[in-house]
Amino acid sequence: MLERTQFLPEGGKARRVYLLLRGEIGAGALTPGAFLPGEQRLAAQHGVSRVTVRRALAALEAEGLVERNAGRGTLVREVPAPQSLAGDFTTLMPQIAEMGQKTEARLLAFAYQAPPPAVAAALGLAPGARVQRAVRVRLLGGAPFSHLTTHVPEEIAQAYSEADLAATPLFRLLERGGARIESAQQSVSATLATPDVAEALGVSVGAALIALERVVRDAEGRGVEHLAALYRPDLFRLEMTLTRVGAGPDRHWEPVIGPPPRSEAP
Repeated sequence: MLERTQFLPEGGKARRVYLLLRGEIGAGALTPGAFLPGEQRLAAQHGVSRVTVRRALAALEAEGLVERNAGRGTLVREVPAPQSLAGDFTTLMPQIAEMGQKTEARLLAFAYQAPPPAVAAALGLAPGARVQRAVRVRLLGGAPFSHLTTHVPEEIAQAYSEADLAATPLFRLLERGGARIESAQQSVSATLATPDVAEALGVSVGAALIALERVVRDAEGRGVEHLAALYRPDLFRLEMTLTRVGAGPDRHWEPVIGPPPRSEAP
């Protein structure tokens, strides 16, 4: 949706006002061509000083989201919507694999090291085991939309090189190396962008991100990959199709597995 600067306005209160106004613009609550309330009214609404409001508005103007005119006020600008991706939550695994074929990857880091305790526990690694840690950014139409950190047990990761990982989706490399991927467990939550992630994704420090954590296992139940993925919510969204099933008091919602049925033309 919107390109973001690499910084927030100085001061915690100014950052809060900036993020709230930016969220309203992004959600369409403040539409292009509309004027924002005056500085005094914004200050009263958010319980801050006019100086704080000016800092927030200056940051929005620097991003090209608003236009400030003396005597007229602050106008919300029309910003072209960038290309975005959507994933069906019920079929997310194959869709993520497909993304690897349709998007560009940039490798930021590659090393063998001891895993963080949480990763070692999730993968079921023995004490002293090492993993290959890789950090990549995926781009869609030249815009970075996801930040991916993967940990793969050393004995599995040795089947491919740094150059392979920069050019080929990890799922392909794992299977090419002989891993028989059988199952995965994943969770989705939200988090805030740290300085290094913000720089890689082109968002503000503290910007909201979709966070996905996934542990992939082989046919024997061994952990073969731990993924921590962060997505820009303006360029990626999760969707789910639901249907009502059952009868009487037991009638309830269930997710539809696979594409929703298409209606026939009358």
